[in-house]
Amino acid sequence: MDERGTSRLRFLGGAAALAGLAAGAGVNARSARSAGPRSYSAGNFFLVLDGVKTGFLSSVEGGAITGEVIRETSGGSYFIKKHLGQPKYEEFTIDLGLSMAKPVYDWIASSWSTNYQRRNGSILAGDAKLEVQTQRDFFNALITETTIPAADAAAKDVASMTVKFAPEIIRKAKGGGALPAEPKNKEQKQWLPSNFRLAIDGVDCTKVSKVDAFTVKQATAEDRIGDGRDYPQEPGKLEFPNLRIALAESAAESWVTWHEDFVISGNNDESKEKGGSLVFLSPDRQTDLLEVKFYNLGIFKLVPDKVESNSDQIRRVVAELYCERMELVYKGGAA
Repeated sequence: MDERGTSRLRFLGGAAALAGLAAGAGVNARSARSAGPRSYSAGNFFLVLDGVKTGFLSSVEGGAITGEVIRETSGGSYFIKKHLGQPKYEEFTIDLGLSMAKPVYDWIASSWSTNYQRRNGSILAGDAKLEVQTQRDFFNALITETTIPAADAAAKDVASMTVKFAPEIIRKAKGGGALPAEPKNKEQKQWLPSNFRLAIDGVDCTKVSKVDAFTVKQATAEDRIGDGRDYPQEPGKLEFPNLRIALAESAAESWVTWHEDFVISGNNDESKEKGGSLVFLSPDRQTDLLEVKFYNLGIFKLVPDKVESNSDQIRRVVAELYCERMELVYKGGAA
């Protein structure tokens, strides 16, 4: 059998395994829900990743399968000839909190460290009774974007991170059964963006009120070698974003000193760059839930924040920093 035949058998076997897993999970969920109703509302979408039932998602978008329309203008006809080329698989965009199983966060963390991991899985969508209505299986997916929500002392709503991933192949499967039971770590379901701790070497972060949301991006490209219909995705450049930080003007002296030395005086070689971290905390602020580590931070802008005239708001300044590299560390949750 040639290589394409072998790949086809491997794919079909993987699809069958994912369908079997979803069906088995549905049977187990029926007995789990008989003990009582779900304790929270996180949407009726469930993620299975490499055989692990990872948890409920807040929302799911994308994952469409489309045909590429090819236009042919050659020949003597006045009409443009059209036909379909290769199928296109749209990225999935999912929102999730901090109550998923650990393999989800490990997948994100590995993508930030260029340890790229292609993952297979399923997204199950249920109705109001949590019965599975649709199932979409994906194969050899790479993470392309991760957005960390704003850390904001004034925020009241529950936070979630947004993850995009690009599969090489998507297949729809027949729904049926019930959604799996939710993870047991209920104490971490409330991810409040107001509970955070920022630390940067040598500067006072005690009066920081907000760190804007930021997105880590991983480019991908199709490897169009061969004559197959489904081309593999290959990772490209990894890009870490700048940070935008707001803090009270009364506590900005160390930031001003850093800005004057780094930007105005030009003492900005690598030895003057700083390290830091952003940690999201549990509701009682006693437990670290998620940490983002920053490497090679450099300040490049420091300005007063906009304030309305005759207002009694606390005067703030906004610092903007570049960052060469970040690491994501998940501190706890389901196994």
